[in-house]
Amino acid sequence: MKNYIITIARGFGSGGREVGFNLSEKLGIPCYWSQILSMASEYSGINESLFELSDEKLRHKKLLKKLSVAKNTDKIVEPSDKDFTSDVNLFNIQKKIICELAESQSCIIIGKCSNHILRNYDNVVSVYIEAPRKACVERLKKYLGVTDDEAASMIYQTDKYRADYYRYYTGGDYWTNPTSYHMTLNSDRIGIEKCADIIINYLKISGKM
Repeated sequence: MKNYIITIARGFGSGGREVGFNLSEKLGIPCYWSQILSMASEYSGINESLFELSDEKLRHKKLLKKLSVAKNTDKIVEPSDKDFTSDVNLFNIQKKIICELAESQSCIIIGKCSNHILRNYDNVVSVYIEAPRKACVERLKKYLGVTDDEAASMIYQTDKYRADYYRYYTGGDYWTNPTSYHMTLNSDRIGIEKCADIIINYLKISGKM
C-alpha cells in the first residue's frame, strides 16, 4: 500500500506535538520533529546548532523587519557558496529531507512548513492543532513550571516567530489559514487522544491508508 504522511502545525501550548506522538504510537509509524534538524545536519555537514537557531524562526532582524518573501527556496547551494549557512539554504536542506521522507515512508512531520512543502503530494493529510489561550497557558504552567505571565509571553513570542517564518517561506500565506489544512482541531475541546483518533478516521475515509 502507498505510504502516507501526516503534517502537524500547532499553536504553542496546544499539545500538537503530543498529538503527533500519540498518532505515532497508534499507527506504528515514526514522528519527525527535532530529528529533521539532525538529519539535515548529517546530510549537509552544517553544525546542528545552526539548524536549531533557525528552527521555525527567522534569525536575522532585517528579515523580520521586511518580512519579504524568501527567494530560491529550492536550490541547495554548495559549501563554497557564501550563502551555504544562510537561513534560506538551511530551509532548503530541511525541505529536501521532508520531501524524501514523504516519498519513502509513512510518517508524521511536526511543523517546519511541512504542510506547504508537501501541498502537492496526494498522500498527505495536513492538520492544524490549536487551543484557547487559557488552555495553552495551563499546559505550559503544568509542564514547564512557569507563571501565567511567563506562559502568556512564551505563547505570544513563539506563535509570532512561527507565523513570520511560515509567511516568509510560503510566499505570504498565513500560518493559521484554515484552507491550507485538511482539518483544524481544538485540542482543548476534543482532547489529545481523540484528536489522533479523528485524524486516523480521516486517513481511512479519504483512502490515504
